[in-house]
Amino acid sequence: MKKNIFCIILAGIVATIFSGCKKDKELSHTNVTAVQALYFPENDKFVKLDGTGTVTFEWQQAKAEDNGYVSYEVAFAKEDGDFTKPIYAMASGRNGFDNTLVMTFSDLNRVATLAGIKPAEKGKLKWTVIASKGINPKIPTVSNVIEVERPDSFVTPNDLFITGAATEGGADLANARHFKNLGNGKFEIFTKLKDGDYQFASANKGTPSLFSINASGKLAENGSTAFAGEKVVRLVLDFGTREAQMTEITALGLWFSPEGKILFDLPYVGNGTWLANDKPIVFRQESWGRDERYKFRFTVKDAAGQSSTEYYGSKNKDNNRPDASSPASYYEMVPVDNSQYDYSFKFTSGADNHNADVKVDFSGATYTHSVTVK
Repeated sequence: MKKNIFCIILAGIVATIFSGCKKDKELSHTNVTAVQALYFPENDKFVKLDGTGTVTFEWQQAKAEDNGYVSYEVAFAKEDGDFTKPIYAMASGRNGFDNTLVMTFSDLNRVATLAGIKPAEKGKLKWTVIASKGINPKIPTVSNVIEVERPDSFVTPNDLFITGAATEGGADLANARHFKNLGNGKFEIFTKLKDGDYQFASANKGTPSLFSINASGKLAENGSTAFAGEKVVRLVLDFGTREAQMTEITALGLWFSPEGKILFDLPYVGNGTWLANDKPIVFRQESWGRDERYKFRFTVKDAAGQSSTEYYGSKNKDNNRPDASSPASYYEMVPVDNSQYDYSFKFTSGADNHNADVKVDFSGATYTHSVTVK
């Protein structure tokens, strides 16, 4: 028995030794040489970033100690910067295996933005190629400069988020709140702001493009915007005109059409939603039956402090009462006119003489609401 135990222990020790040797061997084969030459674009190449063109980057291949694959990243820095912390890096073609990379003018415009080059201005970017096998990256001693001229416009992001200490998501980019894309370079969000700074990001991870509202009230690249106080607001950003419009939302009420008045207000509860709990719903008795129509009225205040009202209601001018089989689209909300009855929703039959929770949700790409009868 003792002999068997000894053999097992000895086998384990031998296996550990060989395993360690194997790991050491594997690690020793992660070395690659640094890239020795950059071919294109040639040093001090000038590129005007108008239109939808591309620039091809090409370099001499590096060599791996095990004669296996080498992966590449094209790294960019400011002209006086270095590549230990590049402002931007992109894998070469075929997920990093090619010794070429085709970058669009849009990509380079983004790099220029990160380097602090303003729209319609010229500036220089330094670039090189970092080789590795996934670890032990080799930063070469060679680098080239490419001079670019940015177009007199922003690159409109495909997506947009709001982040910063003044926002509901705080300074953690991963928690940034999402704008609704209105199309044609316009974005909208309903949110709460408090004391602090905020900015806009093209993504909620990685190294996104950043934007802010400058002292002139226009959209600007990079930077942040200071906010004082605490308000629920609607922000509409237009990247085509660089306009930034902020409207304060001072109240949201359920407009009860039969009586032509606000039945109750919905408090803001965060993340683009308002919720009124346990509110009594009583239809109005008319000669022809009981009337249950409603929509929603926002009270807003513009930058000059002037108050006005806006209505959100149904996409349909008239509706039937919903039931359990009604589609979710029935409850979708769109801007409507201030008529007393048109474009109103209807409560379900079961809501009459009961209490209900009413929620308005403007947090997603579709604005909607729900009524939960108690």
